[in-house]
Amino acid sequence: MGRRFNTAGPCLPAEHYMIPALSRLPEAPGLVDLKAYFVVHAPRQTGKTTALRALAQELTTQGRYAALHFSCEAARAAGDDFGAATLGILQWIKEAARWQLPSELRPPPWPEAPAAALLGTALGAWAEVCPRPLVLFVDEIDALRGESLVSVLAQLRDGYNKRPAPFPWSVVLCGLRDVRDYKAAAGGGVSRLGTSSPFNIKLKSLRLGDFTAGEVTDLYGQHTTDTGQRFAPGAVDHAYELTGGQPWLVNALAQEIVEEIGVPASEPITVEHLDQARERLILARATHLDSLAARLAEPRVRRIIGPLIAGDPLALDPYDDDLSYVRDLGLIAPDPPVRAANPIYREVIVRVLSASVQESITADPRSFVRPEGGFDLPKVLSEFAEWWIENGEFLTSRGYYDEAAAQLILMGYLQRAVNGTGVVEREYAVGSGRVDLHLRWPYTARDGTTQVQREGIEIKAWRTGRSNPLQAGLRQLDHYLDRLRLPAGTLAIFDQRRGAPAIDERTALSTTTSPAGRTITILNG
Repeated sequence: MGRRFNTAGPCLPAEHYMIPALSRLPEAPGLVDLKAYFVVHAPRQTGKTTALRALAQELTTQGRYAALHFSCEAARAAGDDFGAATLGILQWIKEAARWQLPSELRPPPWPEAPAAALLGTALGAWAEVCPRPLVLFVDEIDALRGESLVSVLAQLRDGYNKRPAPFPWSVVLCGLRDVRDYKAAAGGGVSRLGTSSPFNIKLKSLRLGDFTAGEVTDLYGQHTTDTGQRFAPGAVDHAYELTGGQPWLVNALAQEIVEEIGVPASEPITVEHLDQARERLILARATHLDSLAARLAEPRVRRIIGPLIAGDPLALDPYDDDLSYVRDLGLIAPDPPVRAANPIYREVIVRVLSASVQESITADPRSFVRPEGGFDLPKVLSEFAEWWIENGEFLTSRGYYDEAAAQLILMGYLQRAVNGTGVVEREYAVGSGRVDLHLRWPYTARDGTTQVQREGIEIKAWRTGRSNPLQAGLRQLDHYLDRLRLPAGTLAIFDQRRGAPAIDERTALSTTTSPAGRTITILNG
């Protein structure tokens, strides 16, 4: 069996298409040479384990170090029982060494010591007899919680401070989060961590990045080389655009096309195939996307994602670490401004948060299809206005993502209305003051030709203390419709001021003319 795109577990060179693992952490070998204790962090499913295993193997093979990669994942069940966690870690070190190191580099029998000092004592004893400097890659370090995490970090710090007494030459802590967040995982407060981190000996934090456009081209090119299946012009660029280079998504899109959709190797992979695969992955809520979506319920995540969807500015304390935390999760881009990490995550976030709205809508999506096959947006807006009058106050009073509740409700209603036949693409970012929607509805006209109806929609909120956003919204919508090359559009404005008129009094549909002369449908809600 030939190589394939991998979406589960570490990549194996003989079985999977992969980017050379060592190229993804080019700084790490130099830090090891400096005897550094440092951190490697990245969101899940970005290739950390693959890169770390390869780096450990390379360092050992070169003959200078005894480098070992092991995981703390199974210690999650130990909770605060640091004695049990320590015994588990030492057993996993022993097992990993059996497979990764020649016999002369493996650890001796572990010495006896009190539970609170056992890990440090054992690592010191190993370093004393090992003929090469020890390098440890401690993967899934953030699986440890509470007292177990405190104990492990404290013993590593203590051993580091005692050098040149025997102790590992270099220790690399690897996990989902940067070291600054370890105090929170250990039971400390989540704000003002400062230098009180329990691992303040670290020299540097390395973030494993997403694939570059060139690496996506390289990965997909391996498939072409092995199978002869080409990517049509623009397809690889589109894959990079959809995924932002997120490694799991890059692999999952291609895997969905090749193995699930089953595009024959004799046919090229097209932009349309990639869009189809994207939608299938989102609808299936594949494991990676589902675990990512589960994070949306966390209060720390809601504090960032709520304003992001609403287009509001962030109001954070200078010491607030929530923004860095959400970046470490991979939900948002690693650089300003705050925005979803990639278009697929952008879609997943809104679909997950508006899913309950879709479940509450009784309208039949087939009723929104015109006799000639087009999408009846005016009817959708009219029925939404009636539904909003009945349900809007209740749905926006639950306190769950309340900054973006109205926007999510309208987006959920539209998603239900298109019901998989059409596509709703969304653009939103912190501080933008709006959500922009591009609705595309493909259909077969009566003359047999394939048509694509397109609609541009903007959603804004009228907040307490702010002026009426109508004029700003019309100007913004004009710019958006210019980009889409559309002659008309829809502007939805939700009045969320304290003391606003009753929902049945303020909800109405009307039309107006934009500054650029377009006819704009106004939905006030």
